[in-house]
Amino acid sequence: MAQPAADACAYAAASGDDGGEMSGRKVALITGITGQDGSYLAEFLLEKGYEVHGIVRRSSSFNTGRIEHLYKNPQAHTEGNMKLHYGDLTDSTCLVKIINEVKPTEIYNLGAQSHVKISFDLAEYTADVDGVGTLRLLDAIKTCGLINSVKFYQASTSELFGKVQEIPQKETTPFYPRSPYGAAKLYAYWIVVNFREAYNLFAVNGILFNHESPRRGANFVTRKISRSVAKIHLGQLECFSLGNLDAKRDWGHARDYVEGIYILFRSGKKNLSVESGLLESLGTFFFFGLWNSRFGQDRDLFEIWNCLDSRRNNPEFVAGGAGMFTGKAFFCLWFSYFSVKNLVL
Repeated sequence: MAQPAADACAYAAASGDDGGEMSGRKVALITGITGQDGSYLAEFLLEKGYEVHGIVRRSSSFNTGRIEHLYKNPQAHTEGNMKLHYGDLTDSTCLVKIINEVKPTEIYNLGAQSHVKISFDLAEYTADVDGVGTLRLLDAIKTCGLINSVKFYQASTSELFGKVQEIPQKETTPFYPRSPYGAAKLYAYWIVVNFREAYNLFAVNGILFNHESPRRGANFVTRKISRSVAKIHLGQLECFSLGNLDAKRDWGHARDYVEGIYILFRSGKKNLSVESGLLESLGTFFFFGLWNSRFGQDRDLFEIWNCLDSRRNNPEFVAGGAGMFTGKAFFCLWFSYFSVKNLVL
């Protein structure tokens, strides 16, 4: 009779059996592998010779579009060095089962309900996935006896600063989340610190400021701008609405930022930060999106600027934030390969 996953892990922990020699193995487990950051990270780690495992949620339609090219045979979905497992951060049993089976050397927790505005509508779900989900992963590591053989990365966020107390933010800037998403991520941040100090787990929090790419979800504002401008250029759309164009963000490219995660993960520091150090408004992003299209050059920009719909603001509007960490308490990287203009292009 097969052992339940939790019992099997308990046996492994008691017997000292870690599933084989861990040294020399490069096995990564990624939650959120089908998202923007997860897909770029999987791509990057595969190039580094890793065996990559990803946790995907069951859905009625395939949601693996960002990682299709990483299959050994994309047409047949034949797995090579990338393997996918059905699971969910709300299900501790499946997390224990997957971690016990894979025995990863590195875990990257990128899975989350990460849309700030939607977190107000799905506050409890956001807390369960983004906050308690992190606890479930950490507890699964402990249950499976892998505390001493796995490295854990937690995707924190600049939304921890929320109602920013100073611009730019640095190591001493207090957290002040202003959304259910930010509050859930704050719990995740501190539970990682707790496990690191209580069990000596190699666990790091990485605060990444805003980063975009063509793989960004269509319901995020930057993709809404780029997609809407493209539709206008094709004559499929006349006008579109946005929220507050004065909102400022520290923007970078997701591909660069996941490379930063990899570098920072090996720094030995407990807290990490990746930022561009450049603060630009949504209006600037909007302007370049328009100007770099024929539409923006042929028509009066003010005609489109007047499409502003302030009703789209979040209930707790966050004015903006930019990172300028010194490296004293955080290991920091600054990426400025892409200006906002280049990012839009």
